[in-house]
Amino acid sequence: MTLADDEAMFAEIADDLVRSLEAALGPWLRRLVADRLSTTPGSTGVDPDQVSATVDAVSSDVLAAVRDLLAADIDRQWSNPLALIRSHLGPLTALLAAAGVGPVARDPFAEQSFPDDLYDLAPAGFRDIDESLHEPGLRWGAAKAHVHLARRRSEGQI
Repeated sequence: MTLADDEAMFAEIADDLVRSLEAALGPWLRRLVADRLSTTPGSTGVDPDQVSATVDAVSSDVLAAVRDLLAADIDRQWSNPLALIRSHLGPLTALLAAAGVGPVARDPFAEQSFPDDLYDLAPAGFRDIDESLHEPGLRWGAAKAHVHLARRRSEGQI
């Protein structure tokens, strides 16, 4: 296979990850918010339309950011999809705080790594969002590493 073939395959794998995220992200966000709301008595008075609008906005923003990232050349991919998802969860945190939901217990790593994630919303891996994302996420990471190394080899840097 040529470098061009590898890059074309990487683009297909990235597209597959985006499609998988499109299917899984919204339902996961809804489950996450519903779960956190269910742990606090009195938080059931949250306007379902507000929850839906917030989840839809976060989902839309995340998907747009992921599409932009994955459409970029790998040498310009400054982040990864999971980091983008984590960085867009602020509106859900604000929604839960406004609903009177108290912070949840988190492990020391989560507290240090994600200090603003009071509700333990940030996924550690794709599988935390949905089992169906595990393989596409793994394939994307492996393909990105492969193309990166193939490029460096072709440039004589390795």
